[in-house]
Amino acid sequence: MVVTGDTYDPAALVSAAHLAVVGMEREAELIAVGLATGRHLLLEGPPGTGKSTLLRAIAGAADVRLHFVEGNAELTPGRLVGHHDPAVVLRSGYQPDAFMPGPLVEAVADGGLLYIEELNRVPEETLNVLITALAEGELHVPRVGRIAAHRAFRLVAAMNPADSIGTTRIAQAVYDRMCRVAVGYQDELHECAIVESATAQPAGCPGVVIGVLASRATRTHRDLRSGSSVRGAIDFAVMADGLLRLRTQPEGTRRLDPENDTQLLLDAATTALSGRIRVDEGSDRSAEDIVAEVLASAIAEWLRRNRPAATETQSEHDPGKADGPGPPPPGSGGRGRILTGEEARKAVTEASRRTSGRSELTRTPDISRISPEVGHLDQRAVQDLFDEDADRALQALVGAANATDRTLRLAARRLAVQLVIRLARDTRQPTSGIHRLRSTAGHIGGDLDLDATLSRTDGLVPQTIDDVVSRTWAAGRRSICLLVDRSGSMSGQQVALAAMAAAATLLAGDERTDVSVVAFNRDAIVLQHAGQPRPVGDTVNDLLSLRGRGETDLGLALRAASAELQRSHARDRVAVLLSDAKHTAGKLPDIAARRIDRLHVVGTAGDAESVERGTALARAGRGSYARCESVTELGGVLNRLLGLAAGV
Repeated sequence: MVVTGDTYDPAALVSAAHLAVVGMEREAELIAVGLATGRHLLLEGPPGTGKSTLLRAIAGAADVRLHFVEGNAELTPGRLVGHHDPAVVLRSGYQPDAFMPGPLVEAVADGGLLYIEELNRVPEETLNVLITALAEGELHVPRVGRIAAHRAFRLVAAMNPADSIGTTRIAQAVYDRMCRVAVGYQDELHECAIVESATAQPAGCPGVVIGVLASRATRTHRDLRSGSSVRGAIDFAVMADGLLRLRTQPEGTRRLDPENDTQLLLDAATTALSGRIRVDEGSDRSAEDIVAEVLASAIAEWLRRNRPAATETQSEHDPGKADGPGPPPPGSGGRGRILTGEEARKAVTEASRRTSGRSELTRTPDISRISPEVGHLDQRAVQDLFDEDADRALQALVGAANATDRTLRLAARRLAVQLVIRLARDTRQPTSGIHRLRSTAGHIGGDLDLDATLSRTDGLVPQTIDDVVSRTWAAGRRSICLLVDRSGSMSGQQVALAAMAAAATLLAGDERTDVSVVAFNRDAIVLQHAGQPRPVGDTVNDLLSLRGRGETDLGLALRAASAELQRSHARDRVAVLLSDAKHTAGKLPDIAARRIDRLHVVGTAGDAESVERGTALARAGRGSYARCESVTELGGVLNRLLGLAAGV
């Protein structure tokens, strides 16, 4: 459909957009032409870039009503489309005046501009309602009938694709019916103009420039998952000006001096920026430390521009940009394989044949304490050590579980499995999964299911709570694939972590959760397929057999995870990688990570290279990175990453 009238005149829309938003000339043209030619649009970009302001200006220029909808998990189909007034229906039945139109029906009927913010936070069932309106230009509302879309109706949605907390997947059917416009941050010059306009401060003043420089530095800082928008710079400039006025009384206001007012600027920056940035899970630094760092860099840059002689000794290195080493070259050996079924069982059996003699075992800390002599495992000593330090106890048991001494090996393996499962069970939390609408009688909460309520009461007014049917969100199916690194870089302690991770993940599963487990080095061994549960102890026992050995092919492991997740019918598919993230064989893993709906990385090593690579891999997979080197911390880490406790 192409609009031939003046409702969406591109030239008029662009002119209005230029007056409202600075530095978005290209985006304004794309949006204006898209609306004028009958397209529905998806604006993708970080917060604070002016998307809402731009749409309000365009709606005003087109003289159409802007229907604003905030996307969140509580946006049900009924709240978007509309609902029948229960009081009117119970009194007079389903009359036309009983229907209370929602923003979608209003926009479709009157030719308005429907703007949905945070589209990727809207539940899938609600998104599906949009498809008919987008594809056919009409809506079919039960007991109301067909509502044809006005020729001026447009849908514009916005979302931040980098945000992974509390979001859902956008179905391809929705993407296919919209044109995407990427909206990025403006350049430094335009951001300064925005701050100057918002604060009424003169061009080039230090509060504006330093605020913009500091805010921009947070967006590329190696320790931050996300940085500040231009709103942080605006608040910084306002706070700095206000603090200067307050602290110079009664002498009167003087000009801000960045060289001598560093504490004032730090107070303003901490207040304006520390709450807007998100520190990466792998960083041990605080938000305040990072704000102080980017502020110092911004002040130095301002001084360099305005007083070159004063900053000759200043380093030009920008600490917010990582120049870390690139990934190592792929291994030179043959290609790895994904082993399943009988091949996987043979690989585990072969690995279990590699054992350690007594002289090698005694190099492991505490092994002599739990096994004072050949063929003997002192279970009391193990329990005492476990009570003192669970990590040391499990590390010693992992060593003993691979002893050449068969009696010791079997006893240690059996006890290790028991302790791992016990520890995992103590940290278990119920899974949540993607939530869907379900009708429940006798439950107060959510939206009233009027049809179901009247059906339950034969059309009469409900007399008790049990007669009332409401629609609430309930968890749907979920699939989790745990990837365990068993390469040569994994120590005995990390093998214990792997066993604990498997037990915790398997125990967290229920009838709504499919769990699969893959161990990998150059090859990937599928220990448990999605939808084919086996005893937890068997999988843990297999992992104890797979001691660290060989190169690491992260790309192959991620492809194996993708295959397992696809086996499940669940819509919520998550992979968890337990590894030091050091890729040494096969193809680079970034592309494989992007093919997984969500990939979380649990880092088992604390060196800078491991943290940097693990963080980058999690970002590629739209997930989170968390460092964990202790079995006692692992349960909490998994609960947080998978949202098991919080229900994210």
